[in-house]
Amino acid sequence: MTKKEFLSLKEIVLFGLFPAIMVGAQWALQALPNIHLTGVFIVIMTRLFRGKALIPLYVYILLMGVYLGFTMWWVPYLYVWVVLWGMAMLIPKNIPDKWAMIVYPIVCGLHGFLYGTLWAFSQPFLMNLPWESLGIYILNGIGFDITHGISNLALGTLILPVCKALKYFTDEKQKKKP
Repeated sequence: MTKKEFLSLKEIVLFGLFPAIMVGAQWALQALPNIHLTGVFIVIMTRLFRGKALIPLYVYILLMGVYLGFTMWWVPYLYVWVVLWGMAMLIPKNIPDKWAMIVYPIVCGLHGFLYGTLWAFSQPFLMNLPWESLGIYILNGIGFDITHGISNLALGTLILPVCKALKYFTDEKQKKKP
C-alpha cells in the first residue's frame, strides 16, 4: 500500500501556472477598471481541485503583493477572493453542464457585484474610518461594482469550456484512448 501524496506533479505544475496566468491577465487588463479574469480562474481552480484550490489562490495573492506592494490594498485580498472560492465550493462538483453554464457565470457575477461591499468591511480597520461611513463608502463604489458584476457575469461564460479543455488535457484516461 502506497501513501497517497498530497500534491501530484500535475497539481504542482498547475498550481504554479494558474497564479502566473492570473497575474499576467490582471496586468494585461489593468486599463479596464474592475474587468479581469481572476474570478473566472478561481472558479475553474475550485471546480477542478476543490479545497486544494486555496493553494494557487494564495500564491496568486502573494504574487500580487510582491508585484504591487504589500500595502493596505492587499489586506482585503486575503479574504475577498476566499469568499468566491467558498461560493464555488457550494456548487456540486458534478453539476450537469446545462446547469453549470448558468450557475458558474451567476456565481462569478454575484461576487463581482458584492466585491466592493466585501472590500468595504476592511476600511474601518485599515483607514480608521467610522463604521457609520461604511454605507457611503459602498454607495460611492456602486458604479465600479456594477461594471465588475456585469463583466464577471460575461467572462464567467468561459468557465465551463475552459474546465472541459483542462480536464481533457490533464485526464490520464483520455490520453490512453486511441
